[in-house]
This record gives sequence, C-alpha cells and structure tokens, in this order.
Amino acid sequence: MVGNHENAPALEMTLSGVRLKFGESAVISIAGAECSFEIDGNPVSRRQAVQIGSGAVLKCGRMSNGVRTYLAVQGGFDVPLVLGSASTNMVARFGGVQGRMLRKGDQLQIGTLPVRKARVLDVENMPRSGITGETTFRVTRGVQQEWFAADALLTFFSQPFKVTEQCGRTGIRLVGERIAALNTSQLLTDGIPLGAIQVPPEGQPIILFVDQQTTGGYPKIANVIAADMHLVGQLRPQDVVRFREVSISEAVHLLREQENWLKRFSRE
Repeated sequence: MVGNHENAPALEMTLSGVRLKFGESAVISIAGAECSFEIDGNPVSRRQAVQIGSGAVLKCGRMSNGVRTYLAVQGGFDVPLVLGSASTNMVARFGGVQGRMLRKGDQLQIGTLPVRKARVLDVENMPRSGITGETTFRVTRGVQQEWFAADALLTFFSQPFKVTEQCGRTGIRLVGERIAALNTSQLLTDGIPLGAIQVPPEGQPIILFVDQQTTGGYPKIANVIAADMHLVGQLRPQDVVRFREVSISEAVHLLREQENWLKRFSRE
C-alpha cells in the first residue's frame, strides 16, 4: 500500500499495538489483524496508505481477530541487516533493534529505499488476514503420514483441535482427541519444513512456525500449505482449528493465485 519493495523492513505488533510519535512526515499503512488505528485521536482507514505529519501521534489498539498487525512506512525502517534480514530473533538476541522488542523511548529511523506509487488495497479480492471463529488449514501429506493408522488420520482430518497457551513464533501446540502413531520407534532426526505438523508420543499435534528448529525426531503427519501460513501467525490460545488435506498440485495452484494477486497489486 505504501509502495515499498516486498522486503522493506516493517514493524510487527503482537496482541497489543503501539503509540508512535513521528519526528518527520511520512506515508504509512497498516495490515493484518484488526485493531483501532488513529492519528492524533482521529480514526484512519486501514485499507490505504495515509500521510502522517511531523509531530503527529499514531496509536494502534489491541488485536481483535488475530494476534499480529503490521505497520509499514514508505521507504522502510532503517535497521541493520543480519544474514540478509531485518527481522528480530529474540531467542538468539540479534536482528532488528538490538535483538529485542521495542521499548518506550526507542527511536526508529525511516529508510530511503526506492518506492512505487502508494495505492488502495483491493479489499474484495484480498486474501484473509485475520482469524474469526473456527479456522480450517489446508495441508499436504506429511513425510511420515504412513506412521499413522487410518483411524488416526480420520481423527486428524475430522476432529477440531484447540490452541493451547504454549504457542508462539517457534510453534503452536494443539490439544484434542489423541492421535496415536503405529510406529513407536524413535524416528531418525530429519529436516523440518516450515508449517510441518509433528505428533509427539502423547498424540497432540504441534504446528512448527517461523522460528522453528531446523531438525526434529517426531513424525510429521501433515504440512500446512504456504498459502495458509499467514493465518497460522494469527492463532491465539483457545482458537479452534481443523485440517483439510489437499494435493501438492492444488497447494502450488493456491500459492500461485496468492502470488499473482500480490504481483497484480504491486504493478498497479
């Protein structure tokens, strides 16, 4: 919406928003979970880029249909890149601003990255960005799906699961009807793809998320498709999820549709 390149650094807010005072005028936009969005106390549309003046105060409230909302500023935020990324890894304590969450009094510099013309969001054709009620995630067959009997697979694909308090950027633990594996032997540790769904011995699934470990020894029953990963990032405790299996070709088609929408949007 602000015309940035897709890798321009933005600000991620989790559960609660932020209060920022701008020391210079800027063009900004917000997307993600719904939250109140005000400039100097006046509500602002979340569907387009808006101008904010020098000295103005931006306030974002709590998230209402998810846990993460994003603030972009035209030109991006000027933060150092670590391994080619502006992201913050708070576990390893590097990236972003000193590898930590922002604190009161921190100052962020606006970058000078090249931009295109700002634009209004095409709401009617926009992929879902928030979570409301029960959510179904589309998944492909897991590498170790044969480790599970037909009744265990039926349970996985027909029964709801609830997000527990143990959820974050590393993974999301779910609780529901137990899923028992046929093979109880120890799996040789292998690579973990983003969105893999592991099933530990207790039979409760774990969706591995963006700060996941790189290898693991629990069998993987399924994998959330790339086109639905942004919705995984909006899950909060007590949310209810279901899973629906799709083919690899369908998963590729859905990702292409999403990418084509983004490319069409960025060209306008």
